[in-house]
Amino acid sequence: MAADAPRPLHDRNRLLIVDELRQRRTATRGELARATGLSRATVAAVVTDLGARGLVIEELNGDGSRTRGARGRPAVPLRLDTPAGVALGVDFGHDHVRVAVANLSTTVLAERFVALDVDHHPDVALSAASKAIDELLDETGFTRGEVVGAGVGVPAPVDGRTGTVGSSPIVPAWAGLDIRRVAARHFGVDVEVDNDANLEALAEATLGEGRAHRDLVYVKLSAGIGAGLVLGGELCRGSAGFAGEIGHIQVRADGHVCRCGNRGCLETVASTEALLALLRPIHGEDLTVDALLELSRGGDDATVRVIHDAGRAVARAHADICTTLNPGVIVIGGDLSPAGEPLIFGIREAIDRYALPAAANVVAIAQGAFGQRAALVGALTLAISDTDRLPSTRLPALRRD
Repeated sequence: MAADAPRPLHDRNRLLIVDELRQRRTATRGELARATGLSRATVAAVVTDLGARGLVIEELNGDGSRTRGARGRPAVPLRLDTPAGVALGVDFGHDHVRVAVANLSTTVLAERFVALDVDHHPDVALSAASKAIDELLDETGFTRGEVVGAGVGVPAPVDGRTGTVGSSPIVPAWAGLDIRRVAARHFGVDVEVDNDANLEALAEATLGEGRAHRDLVYVKLSAGIGAGLVLGGELCRGSAGFAGEIGHIQVRADGHVCRCGNRGCLETVASTEALLALLRPIHGEDLTVDALLELSRGGDDATVRVIHDAGRAVARAHADICTTLNPGVIVIGGDLSPAGEPLIFGIREAIDRYALPAAANVVAIAQGAFGQRAALVGALTLAISDTDRLPSTRLPALRRD
């Protein structure tokens, strides 16, 4: 894929079929069409492409014959040929590196988590990820020659045209870094890279709570706040990768100064750090996010209140997005998403109040399916879905009877 080419979710149909085969183990083309809602022609085209790349093969009878359908036509079950290769996923969080090796049905074979100051030390973070990749490949018995590609997520905007981390006051040490080229050099494989919230949106759109919707907004609520936008089945990144930077929308003109330099950003009101600052005078300076969530589950009034208020603030910032873009679902992810009902109720309440009623009536609010591993799942999905840019000789040829 050319460096300046857009990377839309043109492969969503392929991922739907791959995931359906992963869950079912085998399925005919007709069953895949019914399960995914895709046309038979689309299924046939996708299956042909996957077969040509050695990713899907026919499940033949023991004697090599094909099963016959009710009308005598071959109803050939298909299955994933999972040994065809593996993919790497790398999630660079603000304070960690998470790495995984998965087969081409996105089933994770091995995984590592490394606590690390990623924000200030990109070289150290890349070296840690490379070491983890070596360990995981050794553990699973694969070589780099069997890796179809790596997906990488970073907590900053990424210019899709160049693979370069955009200028950001949040992770200034990464600004201007050609992360696609540098990561490929460290890892020894082809690399695709994106912002972490975009990858989490990709995971939810293809494998999670957004599968039934072509238009969705993913909201990540952690120490930072970001969003991923999927419109018409395609990820919207913006011309320079800054789409979805909602954490720095001003919600209080006289609010606290944000780390970006502005005042009253959503992040100063609804991030996990902001909520902890509000609750520590009550529950102690050693209060953590996990403890906050436990207090919420226990019905602590102050904790439930600040989470509910955070949900309202997030939704107030999203009400105009709902009215403008008319998404079918808002998926909530990040460290705060397990808060559940107080958070969801606050978001629902504010959306109903501030969005155009016709738009508010159709949008669902859902808790993300992947928790803290969402960016990793999205990174793996990115790597697997982008195999069409690799030479077909990298993968085994289609097996024929």
